[in-house]
Amino acid sequence: MTPSHPQDAAPASPAPAAHPAKSSYYERHIFFCLNQRSNGEACCADHHAQEAFERCKSQVKAAGLAGPGQVRVNKAGCLDRCAGGPVAVVYPEAVWYTYIDAHDIDEIVESHLKNGQVVERLLTPAHLGR
Repeated sequence: MTPSHPQDAAPASPAPAAHPAKSSYYERHIFFCLNQRSNGEACCADHHAQEAFERCKSQVKAAGLAGPGQVRVNKAGCLDRCAGGPVAVVYPEAVWYTYIDAHDIDEIVESHLKNGQVVERLLTPAHLGR
């Protein structure tokens, strides 16, 4: 027999549990701000962000870290942390980095993306925004 009133129906099933981070398509995902401003304001593109992105992408691939279940390297528009630029952010940890050169990118790849160890010396200060 079908209930005639919604209040007579069986209680709904509980919502499915949130998926743990382990079910993520990538273990880690790094985004590089490549934003270019034409109005003279500070921007990551003025600090060789494209070259850093390309370096990271090639290092991740060379280390065999690229692909599903591993690491993804992506371009991003403005991440709104311009005062700390150039910046990149690694998820799921939400770790923000300010980098200067290829050595810094190599250290992020080796320490964080490969071994899960945050590179403390490259952390973007928490108070720096736009």
